[in-house]
Amino acid sequence: MRVPLSWLREYVDLPAGETGRDVAARLVAAGLEVETVEQLGADLKGPLVVGQVLAIEELTGFKKPIRYCQVDVGDANGTGEPQNIVCGARNFAVGDKVVVVLPGAVLPGPFPIAARQTYGKTSEGMICSARELGMGDDHDGIIVLPPEHVPGTDAIELLELVDEVLDIAVTPDRGYCLSLRGVAREAAIAYDRPLADPALLDVPQANSAGYPVRIDDPVGCDRFTARTVTGVEPSALSPIWLQRRLQKAGMRPVSLTVDITNYVMLEIGQPLHAYDRTRLTGTVSVRRAQPGEKLRTLDGTDRRLSAEDLLICDESGPIGLAGVMGGASTEIADHAVDAETGQVLGTTDVVIEAAHFDPVSIARTARRHKLPSEASKRFERGIDPQAGPAAAQRAVDLLVLIAGGTAEPGVTDVAAPHRPHTVTIPADHPDRVAGTAYGRETVTRRLQQVGCAVTGTDLLTVTPPSWRPDLTDPSDLAEEVIRLEGYDNVPSRMPQLPPGRGLTAAQKRLRRVGRALAGDGYVEVQNYPFLGDAALDALGLEPGDPRRTTVKLVNPLSDEEPGLRTTLLPALLGTLRRNVGRGNTDLALFETGLVFHPKDERTVPPRLPVDRRPTEEELAALDAALPDQPRRVAVALTGDREPAGWWGPARPAGWADAVEAGRTVARAAGVELIVRQAQYAPWHPGRCAALLVAGADGTERLVGHAGELHPRVVKALHLPERTCVMEIDLDLLTADGEQPVVAPHVSTYPVATQDVALVVDAAVPAADVEAALRSGAGPLLESLRLFDVFTGEQLGEGRKSLAYALRFRASDRTLTAEEASAARDAAVAEAVVRTGAVLRGA
Repeated sequence: MRVPLSWLREYVDLPAGETGRDVAARLVAAGLEVETVEQLGADLKGPLVVGQVLAIEELTGFKKPIRYCQVDVGDANGTGEPQNIVCGARNFAVGDKVVVVLPGAVLPGPFPIAARQTYGKTSEGMICSARELGMGDDHDGIIVLPPEHVPGTDAIELLELVDEVLDIAVTPDRGYCLSLRGVAREAAIAYDRPLADPALLDVPQANSAGYPVRIDDPVGCDRFTARTVTGVEPSALSPIWLQRRLQKAGMRPVSLTVDITNYVMLEIGQPLHAYDRTRLTGTVSVRRAQPGEKLRTLDGTDRRLSAEDLLICDESGPIGLAGVMGGASTEIADHAVDAETGQVLGTTDVVIEAAHFDPVSIARTARRHKLPSEASKRFERGIDPQAGPAAAQRAVDLLVLIAGGTAEPGVTDVAAPHRPHTVTIPADHPDRVAGTAYGRETVTRRLQQVGCAVTGTDLLTVTPPSWRPDLTDPSDLAEEVIRLEGYDNVPSRMPQLPPGRGLTAAQKRLRRVGRALAGDGYVEVQNYPFLGDAALDALGLEPGDPRRTTVKLVNPLSDEEPGLRTTLLPALLGTLRRNVGRGNTDLALFETGLVFHPKDERTVPPRLPVDRRPTEEELAALDAALPDQPRRVAVALTGDREPAGWWGPARPAGWADAVEAGRTVARAAGVELIVRQAQYAPWHPGRCAALLVAGADGTERLVGHAGELHPRVVKALHLPERTCVMEIDLDLLTADGEQPVVAPHVSTYPVATQDVALVVDAAVPAADVEAALRSGAGPLLESLRLFDVFTGEQLGEGRKSLAYALRFRASDRTLTAEEASAARDAAVAEAVVRTGAVLRGA
């Protein structure tokens, strides 16, 4: 909302020396977001005056039409003689009043003006356009003023070129500040000055002589005011003061009637719409759209309507999208003159609409048709339902005053019964919220300043004003008291934490995992948790894959990503692709975050109260309605895992590195990982490992997968060849209860190393052989490592050799060679029984 300071002063008697920045500081302290304070005309210097064109000489022989003009500027040039000015504009004629800048002046830019030779003539100044004066972007022609202005009049004051404009970012809960009335109220409170409310007008009572209106949907529209003005002069123009206020507020002047409706909307906050009465057919009604209906809006677009759209209609059909944009069929006609008869054409009879619509309905219609407007922006935030009659009266008064119209005595005001909303609040509630003492008198005074009616002593009954639909709960009222008393005055105190509490076990595990991966050379990234079907298609997931069932967002940031992620891989691979595209070819990335799985039954979450702490039952009901949100960790690798150097060639990242990342995560979580071959999208079917952990009951549970991506996925996502990924569910790593990570015991006794090579069938997983060796070796086994896999003709077809290094150690003695050999033999014997292994070389 752009607020000219000169306009604001009409409603609040601000101190004479108060600047725009001073006012902005007061409004910011009151909770408004003033983004900028624009200084209009700060570098403008006169003389800038009104001139009258006396003569025009057309200059020829140039690439574009040029005119040499004589302009009367009165005594502004010190001589009273006409100024000779070269101008290329064509939209003025002899006798017109224009804006002239004389030599010695400075235009915004800054752009100094001096007499100069051009097109073979001496130009003693310049005839100005709106853009050259900083009034707008219109540069198609110069400004032509109304004929009543005297040559030589100061145009800086006439055009109100020097001003300050506050640009306020209005948050959704403060829709009343999308008007001068609302901002003036905040300024009046900030300066403790009285408010000259522009909505306090004498409005005649509703009667049966007004234009007929019927509301068929009282939920979508609970009030509709209509006023009629006849005999409007079609050729009447918006006065300069009205045009300048619209321009400073960021709106473009269009025509008198439209300018007046926009002006009143900016002034009072009530959007208005004007209809050409001669184009209306019968009763005006408010209803929902019917199947198949269409409407051509004022922008010339034919729109197919939805059954949820709220419409303004007459007996001919839809004539407007309620609260969004009017229809072309009842548009106010521009002033024109019939070439044959000389008759003045244009709208002479105007019907003014001032209605109150349901905010949700207007917001959905504006988004559905991609048609945001100044009106819809205000309706969807909630306007004052009591301001309609005053706004209509204000528009009628301006039409009568400026356009010479006559206000018809008929007044239409169709309104649904409305009971004021009251809120009960303890007088000390703001004190408890802010942690300071305001007192009942301060609380009552501040609430009354924002327009509330307050009764009671210790327990206050508060009736919020009609223009504050956001004040619905005690904490809303407490916020008003706190912000008006000053956020800076709220004491800053550190909360008193109970002793003996720190990070939870899950938080500690998450930190250990992050540190472990970072220590292995992975770089952490954070991505948005949004997902679309295109990403799941690129991963090659089958139609029935559970990961395709996502939690859909009601209002997603992007229509292409309407759901919450069920896997970390799409966004992580997108980050990897962007980095590769920027020249980073050797990458190892990881991310930890939540994924979201919808529950089978659609449960509506309860609305928790804000005036008290929710009960345990309410919190449990909220948790039950939320989707399951397990925490996962994923890695992605591409390029070289180890760089080339004097020590040898580079080693590219492979599926084994992804598996090892899973082992790193498991170690940080304090569990042992079991690795088995698997087939699972989006991994390569021959280079995919299932990651499992053993439960307390001996059963194994799947916690994730690791390996190389399928070539089709690599191609679809435009990734480097042989990109590898891993994803693990961190919550499943400790599903049997959080166990503390035990530091390894360091023995002072020497280790005994025994190597064994076992020949097994090629189909036997190495993990099964390893499990058998661990089981048979007994408690003396300290570690076991697979260091070689061999296949060859000497072993026979379908056979492989697995070589393991076994480390044995006792905590209380030095092992003898016989003890180490016995433990090794027991391990081999168990492997023979379980897997059919044969000791190589035996």
